Amino acid sequence: MKVGVIGSGSFGITISTLIASNSDVLIYSRNPKTRAAINDDHFHKNTKLSKRIVAVDDMALICDECQLIFPVVPSSAFRSMMRDLSKYLTPSHILIHATKGLDYGDKTIEDLEKASFLRSDIHTMSQVMKQESSVVRVGCLSGPNLAREILDGKPAATVISSEFDEVINKGKKALASNRFFVFGSHDITGAELAGAFKNIIAIASGILGGLDMGINLQSLLITRGLREMIQFGITMGANANSFLGSAGIGDLIATATSTNSRNYTFGTRLAGGETLEEILETSDEIIEGLRTLMIIHHLATSEKIKLPITETLYQAIYEGRDIKEAIAWLMSYPTAPDVDFI
Repeated sequence: MKVGVIGSGSFGITISTLIASNSDVLIYSRNPKTRAAINDDHFHKNTKLSKRIVAVDDMALICDECQLIFPVVPSSAFRSMMRDLSKYLTPSHILIHATKGLDYGDKTIEDLEKASFLRSDIHTMSQVMKQESSVVRVGCLSGPNLAREILDGKPAATVISSEFDEVINKGKKALASNRFFVFGSHDITGAELAGAFKNIIAIASGILGGLDMGINLQSLLITRGLREMIQFGITMGANANSFLGSAGIGDLIATATSTNSRNYTFGTRLAGGETLEEILETSDEIIEGLRTLMIIHHLATSEKIKLPITETLYQAIYEGRDIKEAIAWLMSYPTAPDVDFI
């Protein structure tokens, strides 16, 4: 059977390319130029594409021809996308999303900034899929999956997390190849929270890289960032062990060290003196870490969760705190034990 992909950004194209090694792909795109590039030129995102990938602007067609569908859209658009897609979904469908972010329902940015909401107001993408559709069998794809490297044919691996073995097995069958290995996990909450939170640490790591502060400090940041990820994850009901695998520390290392990571690159540009507005105006795709940073900062404030890296980064990006002064403050912060989450 054909496999569906919703979203034609970098990772939507990446997922489609991986699936095309095993089956035909229908990818949804609203942009006529993108559809023409995929269908006529078989070339998009600087990548030669398989002729097995066909772009359409018809969600009903995808749901009619594909039992397995991968939604791959930014978190800010995910709920509205699901509301459109749900008109054509049935309980027989399987959804595996690949979105690294969080949702706060129908609340506004102003609601967030009041810092008066609770953890129950924050939703993962798997929760959104269930809230907005009749689909029960859902999953999440997460791991060290830098799109550019995969599109260049370099080997990689990922984790498909779901409470259903059927979802994991069908996801493996769709994606696995001799250059792309797929693990399975049942802790979907841990995979989703790790995938969202690591973008915050990637931005901070990019700042250190942009300031040329050395690998020693970056490795310290990543290590302490992992601790914050686990602390936040446990608070939200995840298993700490999930953060120590490919969807956790694996994805964190890749995203927080590579110039192919848009979040890391954002940090380097910010450290180089560009303003938030200048970077956003010239970025081709959404920097998920910025939205996640805002959500997690306000939730941590409301729930009184101590996340010093997250708090300091929020102040540097959104409140004008001097970056070098913020780093100096973090270096003097009275840290908790090195390992206290196992």
